Amino acid sequence: MYVITGATGQLGRLALKELLKSVPPSEIIAAVRDPRSALDLAAEGVQVRLADYDRPETLSAAFDGAERLLLISSNLTTGRVRQHQAVIDAAKIAGVKLIAYTSMLQADRSGAKLAREHLATELALAASGVPTTVLRNGWYTENYLMALQPALSGGTLYGSAGEGRISLAARADYAAAAAAALTSADGPRTYELAGDTGWTLSELAQEISRQADRSLGYVDLPEKDYETALIAAGLPSDLAELLADADANAARGALFDDGHVLRHLIGRPTTPVAQSISAALHGSRS
Repeated sequence: MYVITGATGQLGRLALKELLKSVPPSEIIAAVRDPRSALDLAAEGVQVRLADYDRPETLSAAFDGAERLLLISSNLTTGRVRQHQAVIDAAKIAGVKLIAYTSMLQADRSGAKLAREHLATELALAASGVPTTVLRNGWYTENYLMALQPALSGGTLYGSAGEGRISLAARADYAAAAAAALTSADGPRTYELAGDTGWTLSELAQEISRQADRSLGYVDLPEKDYETALIAAGLPSDLAELLADADANAARGALFDDGHVLRHLIGRPTTPVAQSISAALHGSRS
């Protein structure tokens, strides 16, 4: 039996979809905070169970009978270690034999603030004694394409990554990796996962310009100025701080990896960034 936490989130749904390609729905548990949001999954035969990171009493029952668990990291900007620890404790009580955890690229040596709680969770997993596969996910292409329309409207893509290369891959690529790791016969291990090709934000702006047939320039801002711009765009201040910090660390190579582990794990090249841009442009025009 397999269980996916956060199964109705953006990554969770994609990972579950991938898992269904090789595992019968009756052997999959979708652990969700609101079962009403997973009625479509229940209709497919997936077991839907209540599992709220902030209500530890819901977790052991949700994991009952599961042998392998995908712990998708909480979307809290701070305080997620407490939530993750509750999941780890419940998984241990339930007798889970393997936990796969979605961490961050180079979490053990990254200077990015986002890496801190991921590394703390990795250490908690190691201390639990439950065999663990760590999925150190790089940056999603979608992280930058969320601001596609405002960037095109204003003619400017803002960032703070300088000429740092970022190994972008689509969210679906990381979901496929999670499903592959969860079903793998290999023993627990740590994967550094990243896209096949590194992109600077200047290059990203150029490719968007080419496909949109519209001029789009990249303006590199000091970290604090970029943080202010993100807040002005409507992001919560704590999230804006983390994203600006991640960009600044990308300038120092924190989001670049050329090991091609992701493509080997999923058995195909990662989704080309140009393809993701095309999908985003067509979707925004529909």
